[in-house]
Amino acid sequence: MADVERRKKRTAKRKRPRTPLEAFHLSYLCVTDLSAQVWCEQQAVYHKEKPGVQLPEKTTVVLNAGKSIHLARELQDHNLVPVKTNSREDRWAIKLLNILLTITNLRKGQRVRECPVFGVLEGVFVFGIIDQLNYTAKGELQLNELKTRERAYMPVPAQKKRDHFQVSLYKHLFDAMVQGCLTQDIFTHHLRLKLKQSLGQEIQEHAQKAGFVVQCFEDLLELVLLNLTHSDIPPIDRLQIEYIHQQTNTLLGTEVITYDQDELMSMSHYFLDYWKGQRDPKGVDIEDTWKCSYCLFVDICDWRRRKADSLIQKSSEKKS
Repeated sequence: MADVERRKKRTAKRKRPRTPLEAFHLSYLCVTDLSAQVWCEQQAVYHKEKPGVQLPEKTTVVLNAGKSIHLARELQDHNLVPVKTNSREDRWAIKLLNILLTITNLRKGQRVRECPVFGVLEGVFVFGIIDQLNYTAKGELQLNELKTRERAYMPVPAQKKRDHFQVSLYKHLFDAMVQGCLTQDIFTHHLRLKLKQSLGQEIQEHAQKAGFVVQCFEDLLELVLLNLTHSDIPPIDRLQIEYIHQQTNTLLGTEVITYDQDELMSMSHYFLDYWKGQRDPKGVDIEDTWKCSYCLFVDICDWRRRKADSLIQKSSEKKS
């Protein structure tokens, strides 16, 4: 009887449709995966389904220009140190080391760039990188996000909405981290990382130069969790977005964001429902179809086709 029950369970599992997380072999989502859904969820899905789609040359130039400005900002504070990694544990160890350095520098009142944040939202591991953290003259901890723009004017409301969601989610993850909400099992369960995996020689040397003696992934993870649990770093007080013109590297304007926890959780819940297989992806509404003119997938978009067919059908019904 036990064998029969096991076969039934295996059969039921095979019949269950795979969730998008399973279909795309994703053990975690990036903050930018979720913020992309604010702009157009269907486009975000196509980017996962068709990662080999060639970006237009103009788009590539724009992206590279944005990366250059971000890199120049980062180099103002520290040099980039290449570190060889030999395993998944090594790659995540670098992120954990950056968190330790963030804690150290914030305690000294220093500005921090490229700060990793992660946590679990509704059973899904979410990872992101904050552009900059610093204390204001008033002593407030401020998150400053840099956005570069090809055109020399501020973004339209739809673009601002996406950016507002992104920085709000960064705050939510960071605040939970410094309040000690991360646990060891989050990393083993969601990321399938091996606690006893020895860290590469370059990782250990890099950690030692920063004042940390670690040999395996568990050593480093425990050190990070201990520092976060006993951290005196406050939650983020102020959210700010700087919009920079790419060609001239001049400031176009600054947006100060009002954090709305209820709205953030509501939007996150809706977006995560897709990734967990609880609903189909949704494209833009009719009034936002102007976005489609900027989309690489406009010619193959099922959402656009279904919307067009629906409008034609409604028009035919009215005539008849």
